[in-house]
Amino acid sequence: MNEKIDKVKQWIEKADHDLGTAEVTYLYIPKYRDTIVFHCQQAVEKYLKGYLFFLDIPFKRHHSLNYLLSLISQKDEISNDLFDQASALEDFAVDIKYPDTTIELSEEDIHQAVKVSKDFRKFVLSRMSLSIEYEEFKKE
Repeated sequence: MNEKIDKVKQWIEKADHDLGTAEVTYLYIPKYRDTIVFHCQQAVEKYLKGYLFFLDIPFKRHHSLNYLLSLISQKDEISNDLFDQASALEDFAVDIKYPDTTIELSEEDIHQAVKVSKDFRKFVLSRMSLSIEYEEFKKE
């Protein structure tokens, strides 16, 4: 396998760890809502950075999902829906991790954040024609 695909897979694996952390936390410690959405945002950020690496588009160390999508849009058409979904997760990168910032998150917000993360995973993998297994987490 070539080095580029190996590096892309490393990005996806790191993102999957964030998504898995969000899912396990959601299943077992659902009151940690801020942690769940933070890891969802982190997962999407890494999925997008893996895709940027695949596209040979340089990017800055930046947490903005919309910034990353705008870079991708230089080589691939990005729907308004994807930008909207990214915007919904945008505040969870930095703001929510500090104690002086409170964002009220509903059960629907949490469910949506996990779903959006999975949707972005599917999006980038399909665009790169990659198949990488992901273990779904279910409460036993």
